Amino acid sequence: MNNFSENITIRNVNVSDAATLKEINDAITNEDADIDFAQIIKEYKQKDEEDTSFVAEIDGQVVAYMISYTLYGGFGLKKSAWIVTFGVDPKYMGQGIGKMLAHKLFEKYREKGIKHIYTTVMWDSIDLLSFFKTLGFDRSSFINLKKVIKD
Repeated sequence: MNNFSENITIRNVNVSDAATLKEINDAITNEDADIDFAQIIKEYKQKDEEDTSFVAEIDGQVVAYMISYTLYGGFGLKKSAWIVTFGVDPKYMGQGIGKMLAHKLFEKYREKGIKHIYTTVMWDSIDLLSFFKTLGFDRSSFINLKKVIKD
């Protein structure tokens, strides 16, 4: 296991990072996901959320990302944060890079006075569930619901 921590830079995400974020996502899922990262990043920047979405770079190369947003009220919450998407290039997993991104995110939300951070994880994503558990996440009082709109 390499120790990259000295070479890691965490910075705000930019629209120019979109293609690399898609490559990382596709490498994690082993498929070509139809995700428009450029649009996701543009939306968060328009909502002034750019200081709560980050990438991690090693020697100038983006190797991980964490995108989140603030929800001002909804379903019983006054103000909360949501991690929408997150990924670490498989070549760099297990190096603590995801934790570095998460701690940077927690720091920013602490500064903003937001105490509750949520995310959604597929029930069978054991690695991702374990990752979030190590960060102190636990089950929330929410139940995810789904509706499929048919043609």
